[in-house]
Amino acid sequence: EDGGLNARELSKMGKGALGTGGYKTRDFEHKDGPEPHKARKMEILKKYPQMKKLMGPEPLTKYTVAASVAFQVCAAIGTRDWSWPYFLAFIYIVGATINHSLFLAIHELSHNLGFKSVKANKLLSMLANLPIGIPYCITFKPYHMEHHRYQGDDGVDTDIPTEIEGWLVTRTATCYLDHTLRKTVYMFCQIFAYAFRPMLVKPELVPKDGWIVLNWAVQVAFDATLLYYFGVNSMLYLLLSTFFAGSIHPTAGHFLAEHYVVEGKTETYSYYGPLNYLAYNVGYHNEHHDFPNIAWRNLPKVREIAPEYYNDLPQCKSWPGMIVQYIFDDRLGPFSRVKRDHVE
Repeated sequence: EDGGLNARELSKMGKGALGTGGYKTRDFEHKDGPEPHKARKMEILKKYPQMKKLMGPEPLTKYTVAASVAFQVCAAIGTRDWSWPYFLAFIYIVGATINHSLFLAIHELSHNLGFKSVKANKLLSMLANLPIGIPYCITFKPYHMEHHRYQGDDGVDTDIPTEIEGWLVTRTATCYLDHTLRKTVYMFCQIFAYAFRPMLVKPELVPKDGWIVLNWAVQVAFDATLLYYFGVNSMLYLLLSTFFAGSIHPTAGHFLAEHYVVEGKTETYSYYGPLNYLAYNVGYHNEHHDFPNIAWRNLPKVREIAPEYYNDLPQCKSWPGMIVQYIFDDRLGPFSRVKRDHVE
């Protein structure tokens, strides 16, 4: 894969999110007006009404989820007595890749794209949640729906790093090396930001119903069973798979690639490379935000039907390359996101 953006695209980088001033003055890329996806969706539907035929659940999802969960359970049991070097290498290469795929299966199911029934989607998401080790699938949905409805809205879209993250990583940095090291640590531990930021920014969105109770009950019962019958290392396999899946891992580059401003103005980027095969085509991110009710297998068809709307948009060429660029390009950091004032 090619890394990052090409030289011509890099030369167009501007101020704001790609700040060229001192670290203390860095800020988000502030924009007025609505997010771009709703208007583009309406325009595409008017021109290509056949796009509606792509909408709806994907039957294959339940089988890919079941296979991934079965593999991870078997791997957790089968590797528990391996020596540490082989154990950790297998976790990083295989376990983290599969758990990241399960993150994105839960993302699909939050859009009700596994079944027509909301209940069935929630139950399947609980199955997908099992190898992740920590119950989160029910909590994830309301925050992700807000991200789609109010992309970039200050205090509403919890996908955007907080001011404190920007302060810790960028505004208090003293030099390029310091900034680079802070970004490396931030990337290594970014899963904690994604896990805790939504609940800290908007705690009122945490569900308070029987579904979250069931999510926790099922997950705790699964974890306890695994620990009781197969020991600590079986559970450690799953938890480390989850940690590395959200850390400096090739598939985790999509966290940056989707909405971090690396081109100077665009706030959503698509990636069309081979890692999509492991990630439910989440790289087709402009297409997904334009049509969140189109399941993963049909997202490439959106671009095929309406190429003039996507082919000329700035693209991410490589998820691993995006991680490298984020860490070593001094202009990038937590502030490299579009933010707009929230309007009800």
